[in-house]
Amino acid sequence: MSKRSATFDLNAIGLDGKSSLSLHQQLYTAMRDAILAQRLKAGARLPSTRTFASDLGVSRNTVVSAFDQLLAEGYIESHVGDGTYVSAKLPDDHLNVSSAQQRTTAAGAKRAPAPAAPKLSRRFQAVLNAPMGGNSERITVRAFRTGLAALDHFPTDLWTRLVARHMRHAPAEILSYGSAVGYQPLRVAIAAYLGSTRGVNCEAGQVIITAASQEAINTAAQVLLDDGDEVWMEDPGYQGARSALIGAGARIVPVPIDADGMRVEVGMQRAPNARMAYVTPSYQYPRGVTMSLARRLALLDWAARANAWILEDDYNSEYRYTGRPLAALQGLDKSQRVIYVGTFSKVMFGALRVGYLVLPPQLVDIFGRARTAYHQYLSIIDQAVLTDFIVDGHFARHIRRMREVYKTRRSCLIRSLGQELGHTVEIDCAEAGLHLLAWLKPGVDDVAVSKAAAKLGVEAQALSMYAIEPQPRGGLVLGYGALDERKIRDGVRKLAEAFREVDRK
Repeated sequence: MSKRSATFDLNAIGLDGKSSLSLHQQLYTAMRDAILAQRLKAGARLPSTRTFASDLGVSRNTVVSAFDQLLAEGYIESHVGDGTYVSAKLPDDHLNVSSAQQRTTAAGAKRAPAPAAPKLSRRFQAVLNAPMGGNSERITVRAFRTGLAALDHFPTDLWTRLVARHMRHAPAEILSYGSAVGYQPLRVAIAAYLGSTRGVNCEAGQVIITAASQEAINTAAQVLLDDGDEVWMEDPGYQGARSALIGAGARIVPVPIDADGMRVEVGMQRAPNARMAYVTPSYQYPRGVTMSLARRLALLDWAARANAWILEDDYNSEYRYTGRPLAALQGLDKSQRVIYVGTFSKVMFGALRVGYLVLPPQLVDIFGRARTAYHQYLSIIDQAVLTDFIVDGHFARHIRRMREVYKTRRSCLIRSLGQELGHTVEIDCAEAGLHLLAWLKPGVDDVAVSKAAAKLGVEAQALSMYAIEPQPRGGLVLGYGALDERKIRDGVRKLAEAFREVDRK
């Protein structure tokens, strides 16, 4: 070890007693930056801690603390009886990266070169290029965003009491990781609920709990699809499902929608040997139509013959405003080809990330192993509280109340659109769900109207953004679930202004 002494100017270390950083942290940072910038050379001998303390006008404990941290992180090394040195083991190509060199200063310090753009997988690039059904930013309630429930009517006091009841004497089971396939009492409750209200044929063992429907779709895609496998996709259809399927490497086969739902005969023409079909038969998203019985039977027959899977997304099936909710496609399945997907996030509140899969018996063990392998464990507390909410009858009462609330809001939106835009749009009055489709006149660009509305603070998604193939007519997808009647009327007035703005161009 060379005995050369450090020539670093201690006066260059400016310690500020008013800084939020402690003095020893300031000294540590200054020394580290000097070493990385090679102002303190590798192998240089440092002055003693007493000399440091005296020259800087600080206590020796301050210097010792800074030295201890530098020593622990490998910037300096101590030799008993010989002193302290800048580490000789720092490679040159890891130096010159001090924070002083990463920002431009008045003195003209150089900015470090920007890191190279990360290399993304081709699969994820395909996901990014697909239209997404949302964003990573904070979700706000505004006209006419889809996928949001009426939080102003959720029984938060009741939910809080149920949470408190579980936490007051929480057993170890509630506070642990739990099972990867979900909390068993909740699986039992869901199976009973689906059998009585949706006509789903299942036992509790076929139910797997997921973090809402998006994860359920993603799990099914990852387990069952290989790169290049063909999947029928409703067109227009749910963007989140399309992203999940593309993320699994699937090749999407668009199948058009008409008044009777997915045109199964077109799917068989385009991809007779597809591996899977994704459908929303009870309330198609975003068209809002219901798949006819003839189409349902044709789809089931194709899946049985092609040895294909049907991924049935039964979102918002509880909210039907005329007659009883339609039975699920799964209840008609005799060949065990339907994977049923449901969620509580849209019928209760978005922060409740609980959904579920109902699997054919032959897939139960496979999906359970997949959940374990991916360590996809959910909060047991949320699942336990939701179990009580269902078993004690609160969920059924909540659905009945909300059906009336949403029916009133739906009527308000239809009435307001007729008053403000009666000669401009044609309303597709779907009898279910939490959104309406407003058809535009032929030749009107729905993307242009959507962008004009966004500038006025209104989210009216263009129907064409949900489509893979060109659509014969544009439309706007208008959610109303989270909006009271005043916000609905205000939103429609702004939407009318957006149409006028497009007409002026």
